[in-house]
Amino acid sequence: MQNKKSKKEFGLVWEEKTEKVIEQCKKEFPVLTEIKNREVKTNSSKTTNILIEGDNYHALSVLNYTHNGKIDVIYIDPPYNTGAKDWKYNNDYVDINDNYRHSKWLSMMSERLKIAKNLLRDDGVLICAIDENEFYRLGGLLEKIFYNREIHCITIVHNPRGVQGSNFSYTHEYAYFVFKKGLKVIGQRKIKEIDIDWRNLRDNGGESLRSDARNCFYPIIVKNNKIIGFGDVLDNKIHPKQTELKNGSSYIYPVDKQGIERKWRYARQSVEAVKHLLRVKDGKGGLEIEIGKDFGTVRTVWLDSKYDANEYGTKLVNTLVPTAHFDFPKSVYNVFDCIAPILYKRKNAIILDYFAGSGTTGHAVIMLNKEDEGNRKFILCTDNENKIAEEACYPRIKKVIQGHKDYPDITGIDTNLKYFKTDFVNAGPTDNNKKKLVDKSTEMLCLKEDCFEEIKRTKTYSVFTNNKEKYLGIIYDDDGIAPLKKEAQKINKKFIVYVFSLDDSAREEEFEDIKNLVELKPIPAVILNVYKRIFK
Repeated sequence: MQNKKSKKEFGLVWEEKTEKVIEQCKKEFPVLTEIKNREVKTNSSKTTNILIEGDNYHALSVLNYTHNGKIDVIYIDPPYNTGAKDWKYNNDYVDINDNYRHSKWLSMMSERLKIAKNLLRDDGVLICAIDENEFYRLGGLLEKIFYNREIHCITIVHNPRGVQGSNFSYTHEYAYFVFKKGLKVIGQRKIKEIDIDWRNLRDNGGESLRSDARNCFYPIIVKNNKIIGFGDVLDNKIHPKQTELKNGSSYIYPVDKQGIERKWRYARQSVEAVKHLLRVKDGKGGLEIEIGKDFGTVRTVWLDSKYDANEYGTKLVNTLVPTAHFDFPKSVYNVFDCIAPILYKRKNAIILDYFAGSGTTGHAVIMLNKEDEGNRKFILCTDNENKIAEEACYPRIKKVIQGHKDYPDITGIDTNLKYFKTDFVNAGPTDNNKKKLVDKSTEMLCLKEDCFEEIKRTKTYSVFTNNKEKYLGIIYDDDGIAPLKKEAQKINKKFIVYVFSLDDSAREEEFEDIKNLVELKPIPAVILNVYKRIFK
């Protein structure tokens, strides 16, 4: 009998562990309830950000309905599983002596990554921070779940003092970046002025003469050591000096110290696009024009004092919220530099962090919006273990929005915050439970449609708007149809209307007379379909 060689497979294998918060969803479906007294509202015309208190599996389940395929960046900083009782599994701390420590961690991460994956846009990016304790296992898990994506890992020196191990002093941690293959999604990093590499805009070496490119010989006009404009390309018959004075301004030409007519590195038709990269410098023979790029490709090893987690994490949080108790917050610049190269050109992006902790990701998003007047929104999800949500994350974000005298550059911007908690309804397939789900769906629907400004809220129907640019109607039972229709006719603008229905229909026949004003969607069937897919 011929021997058959056993098939060898390479991959990550662990013993699956049942998690109570996941089992709960088979009996109860998660919804959201707003904690109104924790709303922070500064300007109704600005974006509304979200903080969800509750287990992140439940929050992600809700977001699978409200934000499927809508998230630009997911940034997470999960428990590092150091064995130092820094996280719980099924309400028990996981310590270093737990033989299933790594399996529990992988089970927890796997369940959340699988449903978080649904939230990413086609060009979305997942970023996951980690240290040496689960670095290799996380890499294998990401390859398993995101098998068709690019996965890159960078190293960040976040603790220059080091954490002493038995053989090495650890000064760094990692960040995995995951995105669709073949996409250019990581933009440029910004370079501090002190680190910019400047060079003369005047060309040198081979093919640097005026005769090599006629359109590259023109004056750069300088006044009070600032570039104020560019002159026309000079006729070949005219031979100027390196600097010529006209009407109180200096006209600088690409003529070197030996009087040789050379050319600028940029033609006249393209130089204005790089004006912001140019500077005037005093040279031995007169004024010189230099170019220096304040951006560059993101590197894979990050060394900078601003990534120090003690200085710009712990001390920052303790200053903003002296009563907060949160171990090892990230440097806000660490998170900022992770998300900013992706988001510089996405000023209306949505950023999710479902291990929000002290709210560093939200802080980084607010900083980025303040820098370039963007309208990006964040969604933070965190449990309230040791009152992290209400005594660390929430007050920090509130202080960042309102501003703090010790950090004027990275706090203080008009934006808004809504605070939700996860809640539950019975998952039994009865008509009564379907009605209860609809009655508790208001916050989910407001979140889905980004409409939070309440116009009217009753037991039978509600109306919300987004700064009067978008209108949302919710009908909880048949008695709400007629008054909602009157409200839509009075406002006379397009409405998205969610209609309670025990089947997949949206009661279209009831809205025939205003069909030009409404886009109808049935509930709760679409919500139940999402939950059935997740909790199967």
